[in-house]
Amino acid sequence: MTILPRLLATLPSGPRLARAARGVLAGLLAGALALPPVLAPVAPAQAQGRSLAIVRDAEIERLLADYARPIFRAAGISADATRIVLINDTSFNAFVADGRRIFINIGALMQAETPNEIIGVIAHETGHIAGGHLARLRQEVANAQILSIVGMMLGAGAMAGAVSGGSNVGNPGLGAAGIFSGSQEMVRRNLLSYQRSEEQAADVAAVRYLEATGQSPVGMITTFRRFADSGLFRSAAVDPYLMSHPLPAERISQLERLAAQSPYRDRRDPPALQRRHDLARAKLFGFVANPESVLRRYPPHDTSAPSRYARAVVNHRTGRSREAIELVDSLIREEPGNAYFQELRGQLLLESARPQEAAESLRRAVQLSDGAPTIRVLYGQALIARGDGASLEEAVRQLERATRAEPDAPEPYRHLAMAYGRTGQIGLAELATAEYYMAAGDVVNGQTQAFRAMRSLVEGSPPWRRAKDIYEFVPENRR
Repeated sequence: MTILPRLLATLPSGPRLARAARGVLAGLLAGALALPPVLAPVAPAQAQGRSLAIVRDAEIERLLADYARPIFRAAGISADATRIVLINDTSFNAFVADGRRIFINIGALMQAETPNEIIGVIAHETGHIAGGHLARLRQEVANAQILSIVGMMLGAGAMAGAVSGGSNVGNPGLGAAGIFSGSQEMVRRNLLSYQRSEEQAADVAAVRYLEATGQSPVGMITTFRRFADSGLFRSAAVDPYLMSHPLPAERISQLERLAAQSPYRDRRDPPALQRRHDLARAKLFGFVANPESVLRRYPPHDTSAPSRYARAVVNHRTGRSREAIELVDSLIREEPGNAYFQELRGQLLLESARPQEAAESLRRAVQLSDGAPTIRVLYGQALIARGDGASLEEAVRQLERATRAEPDAPEPYRHLAMAYGRTGQIGLAELATAEYYMAAGDVVNGQTQAFRAMRSLVEGSPPWRRAKDIYEFVPENRR
């Protein structure tokens, strides 16, 4: 598992996908499950440009894709065109920031005890995508801006009338100020009312998708009860008309009414899916939680696979690499075909400066995972660390395949540039570095590296033309 710093404003980043967050007018994120209860329309604008850390993990990404696939099918949206992105944040939240990406905090997975809870979250966010809520929200924001301007103009007219009329009763500008503030408050309430209606529509759509796929809506109820029980939503003194989301009690009441009609209300998740969920949670706790809390949650006397998985990671983090490898080996003996146990073994060995052994485990993990790009990148890193000529050539092949599979992911290009450099292919190394910067949203450095690559590559060759495309790229905000 890797954690990569990224910017929300460039997610997905680079010239090919640079429009992702620009479409979120006024910073409004559709479907955010755990926003503060009182929210001015522009309050989340601080999120734009905020540095986020994106978690990449083949096992968890595959699990979430399996959760989402039937939901997407029921909603009539393309699973290939819709991506779930993991955010390194331990709070329980999820949101849609454009029409084809669902962002889920790792905290949602860590807190959700069943797959059904996360599937309910995905179903809710899918409701926003299928309903076109973000596009309509942009229009509502545009309309709100127009109404606000009109209100301000009316206020200015009232002020001018009061002054020209020679009124000497009180402050002639006071009434106009009230019109200014009143018109803006009306616009704000109208916009928040619209957001609440879309949230309710997404809840209804989610229950419909769950029923179409034969799954229980109870996980959604569990999620909103969690919010209702937390201090975040203890809002008895809050004006409900100043909230972007319905009150949790209202949502729970609506969901319970819908759930009561579902023939699948009492259906439980398949045991195999629950086990995968438990393993994913254990891995996350192992990597991000405090080691002491991990060992309390997964004590040594617990010999279950999730417990050993979590302890393997936390042992490695705390310098007990031998014990960590022993735990992973015990998991592999029980399940030799599990790609992700092999991947973890390779990662732990690589980080323990044992690249020879790491490469063998990661080669097996690539095979077992049908070439998962993130595992392929880790395998490429191990081959580079081995350093011999044959390993470096294989690293180039593996990393090239990873970049073709995920052309907008920065990390593969960074390691591919290193592999090219170690094999003496300087022009290609500079081009890969340019691709890395462009995928990371750094156009200036990307074009600088592309210019260097053009001087090193054969003019007119495909790599040279790609470098030229990058060098001549004009960002949207400069067009």
